[in-house]
Amino acid sequence: MDFHISPRIEDYRSRIAAFVEEKILPLEADRANYDAHENIRLDLADKLRAEARAQGLWCLQLKPENGGQGLGKMGMAVCYEAMNRSIFGPVIFNSAAPDDGNMMVLEACGTQAQKKRWLEPIVQGKVRSAFAMTEPHPGGGSDPGMIMTRAEKRGDKYIVSGRKWFITGAEEAEHFILMARTSDDPRHGLSALLFHRDQPGWTIERRIEIMGPEEHGGHCEITFDGIEIPESEVLLGEGQGLKVTQIRLGPARLTHCMRWLGLSKRCVEIARAYASTRTGFGVRLADRESIQTKLGDLAYRIEIGRLLVMKAAWELDRGGFARKEVSMAKIHVANLLHDAADTALQINGARGYSKDTAIEWIYRYARQARLVDGADEVHKMVLNRFLEAESNAFWTWPVAQ
Repeated sequence: MDFHISPRIEDYRSRIAAFVEEKILPLEADRANYDAHENIRLDLADKLRAEARAQGLWCLQLKPENGGQGLGKMGMAVCYEAMNRSIFGPVIFNSAAPDDGNMMVLEACGTQAQKKRWLEPIVQGKVRSAFAMTEPHPGGGSDPGMIMTRAEKRGDKYIVSGRKWFITGAEEAEHFILMARTSDDPRHGLSALLFHRDQPGWTIERRIEIMGPEEHGGHCEITFDGIEIPESEVLLGEGQGLKVTQIRLGPARLTHCMRWLGLSKRCVEIARAYASTRTGFGVRLADRESIQTKLGDLAYRIEIGRLLVMKAAWELDRGGFARKEVSMAKIHVANLLHDAADTALQINGARGYSKDTAIEWIYRYARQARLVDGADEVHKMVLNRFLEAESNAFWTWPVAQ
């Protein structure tokens, strides 16, 4: 397996790294640059987004004909890691969730008319988007088969009723992808419908307060009470919603991991810088064996995460589904991020618990990683199902043709 990256990918990586270093990282130290929910102020983000777009560092995940750079999943892995050296990074390059996953699924599943109406404005940075799937109990969460929100066909329209919650970005979004039940068929009972914020028949009930910093638009609870969606705005057609979720969630989970590796490396960076200068009882922290083992542990676990992510990206780029590979990466990197933030906080002591560094921000953000896009336990169950079906073939190397 060849781990060299192309000169083109390295060019993007180095330019993104320089942009983060020079233009984004310095903003973290000034609280005036944050919004009320501890993300970068939208007006400031929009200014930087315009600069990134002017430099061609924009929508790496899409094909050139759709306004992207066509780097593929392996190129994205390299560049997304560099973007998220800063807590503000991904949104500046139009590579943050949920727009990231929504753009990829609209590119993969949308008709030309749907791409023109729903994808193009997100690519241009004119609107933001949301993916409305998760529901309160007893509705669907990790298991989309439990979705209860219904879309009833009447003539050439669907009338939607139901409730969703923890819908990321909903308060700022204009374009929505809604998962709803159109029949009771176990395989073809769900459909993915597109709607605009200004359509009547739905309400944001509340922006749910959470433990950590929030994406722009928060995590909202939504009620649908008769919104009408034309049949022309169904992705892939009625009954193909489960397929849409599979197309969207696999790559989206992996891009989370790409970004989380950048945050994990940032934690190590802050911890190493402090340990190299802080002394106690006549000894630098960096010279203590206990600190060296903590940092060494994170170093090799980050590299394992990078290899898992790159293998999954390679499998996606060659046309596979990478279900096993994505699940393994998701479990490992989510836990790694939490441990990296915890270790960095411990090494920095009270400084790490303060807002003097980005560690406490990352620490609070990191706890969600083991829940979003499938909890650890769900992904381990998925892996066990593959193990049961494949036995020792679970670990088979692909053979070149």
